[in-house]
Amino acid sequence: MQSRKTVAGIWLIALLALTGPAFAQAQQQPAPKPDSLPAMIPIFPLEDAALFPRGAQPFHIFEPRYRAMIADALKGDRIIGMVTLQPGFEANYEGRPAVYAVGCAGVIEEVEELPDGRYNILLRGLVKFRITGEDQSRAYRLARVTAMPELPDAEQKAALRKQRQRLEGLVKGPDLSSGIPPDVADEEVVDALAQYVPLDPSERQALLELDGTLARAQALVDLLESKSKPPR
Repeated sequence: MQSRKTVAGIWLIALLALTGPAFAQAQQQPAPKPDSLPAMIPIFPLEDAALFPRGAQPFHIFEPRYRAMIADALKGDRIIGMVTLQPGFEANYEGRPAVYAVGCAGVIEEVEELPDGRYNILLRGLVKFRITGEDQSRAYRLARVTAMPELPDAEQKAALRKQRQRLEGLVKGPDLSSGIPPDVADEEVVDALAQYVPLDPSERQALLELDGTLARAQALVDLLESKSKPPR
């Protein structure tokens, strides 16, 4: 069970992510259009990739092959794709273990190169994609991808506003007077929560694969309601 205190903690983490200086700075930068996603991008597989199209997430890059990936990305369009490793990856981690086909591309907005060659980066979510193949020419992984933009219509946006209100009611708690500023888009709120709600990697992957932000918001409401229920 997830206590009300824990759920409120999730809200505070998401609030910090959405109102903190790193996210604000990322939002000031012009993002490539989703339909301009290159046909081939580097992919960075993790056990829990935790990047959504309208989120922002820091990553620490330390493996030599992925240091090379970041160095190459910084020379070009700064785009990398986050993908989640499928269960059982440990046996072949140093190779090219299986990943889920749907991931999220992001743009490197901030980068700190450390003296030993490692990197700290801030990655801003751009668009979902589906992997259609891989290129084996680099030490790191390159994938052929198809962009999967999420473009809600007016009716879906109105429904999403209501789902945002339900989410805020579920995670804020009565002792939290501050909330997400109203000028933060509903889609950004949903994707920030999708990144920070404690979930198994497969559950988070399922949220990413849902067809649009409205479906993701509805699934998050269901998840938070189920986690908040007292045990029978």
